[in-house]
Amino acid sequence: MLNPDLPPQGVDRREYLERKFGGSHQYDRIAEALVYTGKGEGITFALDKIKRTPNSANSHRLVRLAHTLGRQHEAVELLFTAFFERGLDTGNVEVLIRLAEELGIERPMAHAHLASENDLNAVYTENARMHRLGITGVPCFIFNDSRAIAGAQEPEILLRMLDMGSIQESERPVMQSSG
Repeated sequence: MLNPDLPPQGVDRREYLERKFGGSHQYDRIAEALVYTGKGEGITFALDKIKRTPNSANSHRLVRLAHTLGRQHEAVELLFTAFFERGLDTGNVEVLIRLAEELGIERPMAHAHLASENDLNAVYTENARMHRLGITGVPCFIFNDSRAIAGAQEPEILLRMLDMGSIQESERPVMQSSG
C-alpha cells in the first residue's frame, strides 16, 4: 500500500499532489515525463482523468479475491489500467465490483467480499510486514527474502543486488538426504 494512512474514501487528487510535491508545477513536470515515457512503452496515461487518490486497501482485497481464482495477475493489470488509463476511483467498492466482473468474478461474490471486512486485516498485516522489510516505495525488489531495494534503480544497482543474492544463496548449507 502506497498510502495506508489515507481515509477509506481517499482524497482529492489535486490537493494530494500539491501536498506531496509542494505545488502543481512540480507535479505537472513529473506527469509530463511519465506520459511521455508511457507512450514509448505502449501505456496511455490519462492522469488528467484521475479525480481522487484512493486508499488502496480495497484494491488489495480484490487482488486477494482474484488470487483464490488464479486471476491475481490479471487483477493487478486491470487495476493499473483502470486507475492510470481510465481514471477510475480504485478505492471505491462499487467500481471494484464492476472491475471484478470484468475479471469474470461473479458480482454477488465480489460484493460479498468487498462490502465486508474480509481480508482487510490480512492486507494491513502484509503491509506492516513489507514496511518491516524496508519496503517504502515502488517498484520494490526483494532478493532471497532478506534484502530489498525500493524505487527506480539503475541496472548496475540491480545487477549488484542479484550478485549479492546469488552469493548469499551459494553460501547456504546444502541439505542431503540419505536413502
